[in-house]
Amino acid sequence: MIRIYKTTGIVLNQVNFSEADRLLTIFTRDFGRLRLLAKAVRKLSSRKRGHLELFSLVKICCVKGKNLDLITEAETINNFSNLRRNLNRVRIAYLLCELINGLTAENQEHEDVYNLFLLYLIQLNSAVAPKNLILNFEKSLLELLGFGLPVTLTQSALESHISSITEKPLNSKKIK
Repeated sequence: MIRIYKTTGIVLNQVNFSEADRLLTIFTRDFGRLRLLAKAVRKLSSRKRGHLELFSLVKICCVKGKNLDLITEAETINNFSNLRRNLNRVRIAYLLCELINGLTAENQEHEDVYNLFLLYLIQLNSAVAPKNLILNFEKSLLELLGFGLPVTLTQSALESHISSITEKPLNSKKIK
């Protein structure tokens, strides 16, 4: 059994855990969506601290744990700095992360979904983000995951279709 593994992924979510740890959800190329523990990452002296930020494309090394796998090393590949300078783009990035988090299962490889997600983050980070970015991402994601599309392809129809799949409304849709 492999105890140590390396992969590349995008940080979807982070939740503070105990005194200095952080529980991270990372969508990886090789393993799909993973919940990982970063020990002592909230300490000012942590070397991993700046690498494990939301929306960052990171290279990580992990060790299998009893309940949660632990991140032992992290290195930023791309932190999408242009995206972070625009509040609307940050909002859209949150939405993309929430869609991936809500529609994919843990520990199931989806390399095509990973590539789609990375492509849209790169587009969102570019000088001019394409129009209908959210609508196109939602359509592509639903098709790749096999959920199908609603009969009418309007933004509201897609939202209600996604809500019926996730069984709850998306939080990031409330931010305008």
